[in-house]
Amino acid sequence: MGKLANDVIGTIVPKGNVAVFWAGQAGFIIKTPNNKLIALDLYLSDCCERYFGFKRVMPYLLEAHELKFDYVVASHAHYDHFDVDSIPLLLAGGAMFIGAVDTKSECDRLEIKNNVRFLKCFDEVTLDGIKIKGVPCDHGELAPDALGLWFEIEGKKIYFMGDTAFRKDYFENEAVKNADLLIAPINGMFGNLNSKEACCAAEMLKAKMTVPCHFWNFADHGGAPNEFISGMKEKGLNYKLLRIGEGIII
Repeated sequence: MGKLANDVIGTIVPKGNVAVFWAGQAGFIIKTPNNKLIALDLYLSDCCERYFGFKRVMPYLLEAHELKFDYVVASHAHYDHFDVDSIPLLLAGGAMFIGAVDTKSECDRLEIKNNVRFLKCFDEVTLDGIKIKGVPCDHGELAPDALGLWFEIEGKKIYFMGDTAFRKDYFENEAVKNADLLIAPINGMFGNLNSKEACCAAEMLKAKMTVPCHFWNFADHGGAPNEFISGMKEKGLNYKLLRIGEGIII
């Protein structure tokens, strides 16, 4: 078992808190005080290279069989968020799949038909005290059903922006403001926020802490975390630049 799996298993989450681990790209693991595990947009394989030629340049930190997840969540059907090689293995231990509606065709292709729930924008589901709501994002014409995801766990609010462009009208929505943790893409490619835009979004959203993601996993995808840090400091905003595999407790 690798270090990340051991760290997740060994982390004791106090009541009223949530642990969040970055697994690279836009992938996160969320752990609750009662040891429920959520796999969020984990990319653990090389399927993007096989299908699209996007070579992975960051190391593998987790094998899909190493942790027993309760929920596997996908914000949209792009393979660096819906990992077609890993999702069947992540679900093998009995996890429930929760995904944007555009993941249904992939689930059908992989014969994932039981214990699934597909979300449209503003749909929500509450299970084991975990609330997950689909919120608007703008990932362009290639993924019109892509979602941002709003989590409420132990009284903590996590806003996972998903893959999204800068949309002032979305970020002015009071329903997604004041998150305890905002998770934002910063690669500035394929319609996503760049570092400066992520800082502006964090300011508009009044996030208590912002963690950047979706950078450096592929040579083609860019990302400038140094610009993100500078921008957050200039605005006096709280942030955490995670090492891949590092976790925080909020």
